[in-house]
Amino acid sequence: MKSDLGYINHIKEELTFLQIESKKLNRDQFISDNLIKRAFVRSIEIIGEASNKLSDSFKRKYSEVDWRKLSATRNRLIHGYFVVDYDIVWDLVINKIPTLETQINSILLKEKTLFD
Repeated sequence: MKSDLGYINHIKEELTFLQIESKKLNRDQFISDNLIKRAFVRSIEIIGEASNKLSDSFKRKYSEVDWRKLSATRNRLIHGYFVVDYDIVWDLVINKIPTLETQINSILLKEKTLFD
């Protein structure tokens, strides 16, 4: 069984991917690239799945992150894959992911400090 920190590291990896790749594109390039659209959706699904696996105590400890929203976004993508609105995916990556990455970096820093 993975630890909470292991799941947070998975989330961080996907956030980093989304941040790096989104900086290489504009919205129109994203919309026209089926491979990158699928990759972005998959990264968001992984973020949601990893957040689902976190312990309740960890989620309470870091309640500044809206863990339920991460999970709900994953569920909408997984269960509604045939109607994905890629404009919403792009908006999420551009406007929400940077804040989430800041929150996750803060968590990683706090957790690292606890073990140093």
